[in-house]
Amino acid sequence: MTPEPAPRESQPRRVPGSAPAAADAPAQPGRSSLRILVVDDETTLRSVIGQVLRMAGHEVVTAASAEEALEHFRAAPFPLVITDIVMGGRSGLELLRELRRSVPETLVVIMTSHGTLETAATALREGAYDFLLKPFDDLFMIEAVAQRAMDRILLENRNRLLAQQLQTYARELERRNQELKDSAERDALTGLFNRRYFLRALEVETARSTRHGHRFSLILLDVDHFKHYNDTHGHPAGDELLRRLSAVLGSVQREETVCARYGGEEFVMLLPETGRDGVRVHAERLRRAVEELPLPGSETQPLGRITISLGVACFPEDGSDAETLVRVADEALYRAKGAGRNQVAA
Repeated sequence: MTPEPAPRESQPRRVPGSAPAAADAPAQPGRSSLRILVVDDETTLRSVIGQVLRMAGHEVVTAASAEEALEHFRAAPFPLVITDIVMGGRSGLELLRELRRSVPETLVVIMTSHGTLETAATALREGAYDFLLKPFDDLFMIEAVAQRAMDRILLENRNRLLAQQLQTYARELERRNQELKDSAERDALTGLFNRRYFLRALEVETARSTRHGHRFSLILLDVDHFKHYNDTHGHPAGDELLRRLSAVLGSVQREETVCARYGGEEFVMLLPETGRDGVRVHAERLRRAVEELPLPGSETQPLGRITISLGVACFPEDGSDAETLVRVADEALYRAKGAGRNQVAA
């Protein structure tokens, strides 16, 4: 006998005009998608819209009311919400306002009928992204709206990322510019201002004080027997000593004071609005601070400790120009050294 053919598997019938089942049109791999919240109190319409969007590859959550939609949204915000405007309980317009207050970036599409176009216009004025007219002539208008929303979201994300990158580049440029400025103005070993910056600041302060009749002072100082320290302990130890002394100078200066490494073991300080009595007090405080500082190798120095000698000059008594003031302070420094070191001379 000839065997009978196997029966054909039955296929589900599709209602004419309805959207195909999600299983009939799986999401295309690699295709961009959105998380979309669909809100409508009409079960059939809500289901059909969700089905169309899932066929397009989107992740869809549905809600039967504005209250339920807010619960979903608070748990995990959605980039796109499609909501009916007339529902039992809170309206789509109220939902729109709540979503905009919560996450302003969320795009909201309003579904409305011809009879409520005025309300749709109000929704657009209040920040709705777009609207759809019911009944739908073509269900795939829904997919088109979702695609436009996704394009806008992707563009905004790219713009946001670009803005963040530009801010990062701007901060990096600012940091590098500051590094270049510091390298031009700062001493590499001590971190203090360098000689060039100090001389420029001195010229500015001289001009300012001349114009306004103010006073200011200079302190020029250097480390006593620094060559002996270097010869005994080596240059790396000498560099460390200069760094430690620079920290001391910075700790006892006022905010407006300019402190710089003048060269070698010499340092200079510019004290605005400071006369002769004030600069001598400040210089003596510096001398004592260094003398009392416990530094390695102090016991090998000729004076039995690390010390500094200081010379001071005041504007306008000791000179009315920068060059003269530096020369007077330098002469005072050498007098301090000639008198036995570890002292202040004016």
